[in-house]
Amino acid sequence: MTFDDNEVAPLLKLRMGDGDGDYVRLRNSNEIEEYGRMEEPPSPRKGISWCWWLKMGLLCLIVIAVGVVFLIWVGPFLLNKEVIPILDWEMATFSPQVLGFLLFASLTLFPSLLIPSSPSMWVAGISFGYGFGFLLILAGLSIGMSLPYFIGSLFHHKIHVWLEKWPEKAAIIRLAGEGDWFHQFRAVVLLRISPFPFIIFNYASVATNVKYCPYIFGSLVGVVPEIFVSIYSGILIRSLADATQGHRSLSTPQIIYNAIGFCLTVAVTVFITIYAKRTLKKLQNEEETLLM
Repeated sequence: MTFDDNEVAPLLKLRMGDGDGDYVRLRNSNEIEEYGRMEEPPSPRKGISWCWWLKMGLLCLIVIAVGVVFLIWVGPFLLNKEVIPILDWEMATFSPQVLGFLLFASLTLFPSLLIPSSPSMWVAGISFGYGFGFLLILAGLSIGMSLPYFIGSLFHHKIHVWLEKWPEKAAIIRLAGEGDWFHQFRAVVLLRISPFPFIIFNYASVATNVKYCPYIFGSLVGVVPEIFVSIYSGILIRSLADATQGHRSLSTPQIIYNAIGFCLTVAVTVFITIYAKRTLKKLQNEEETLLM
């Protein structure tokens, strides 16, 4: 059978080799495209979203349960045995001016000595509250995060060699030294909020060639959530200590508000940490894509 050049065969049939007279129809291009679209698997985003929300809901329930157990059983025991004696000793030994100076000095020196500053921030929240406590912590940490930056500059080569032992961590840290001023500022903020070790980044940041201004401003913005959590927890501890000693009783609504506030604070902190970690991963993937 022959066809003219301008004539198109609309349908082709192929005879099977077993001689039983069966035929197979060959689809044209449009039918193949429609069939391919029908065969595409459903997008998993909806399932992943539901799974993520389910995990977050379970996490919130666990946090609430732990908070209730802590406030009812664990908290009073620790307050009577540990916290109240320390607070009584602190009030009897130091004046507010001396205590403020000691807290400022600890916040300034502890980061350089690779000592966590969280206990000092808790005491600042217990002793001075949100206003003066926040300013005291921010001023101390501004110097405490600057000293390791300048000290680490003297050991720039050794820090580079040390980071080569952990290439994955080093790749995340080096994000702070890429791009312009705003990119460096954003990367430092995310690194401060993320679960990356705080005291290690103070020294390791110099290996990224990040400038001092985006480093210090990004660091101060990044530690604000931690400061508020520390101050809030310190004030909560102080309120519970006063209630335990009988100086001031807590009503049922106050207990409920404190429990809800504590759980919300933990939940927001977890959410911000997860967001920062995902954003850092996204930035890292973008950098790797540009280098390829």
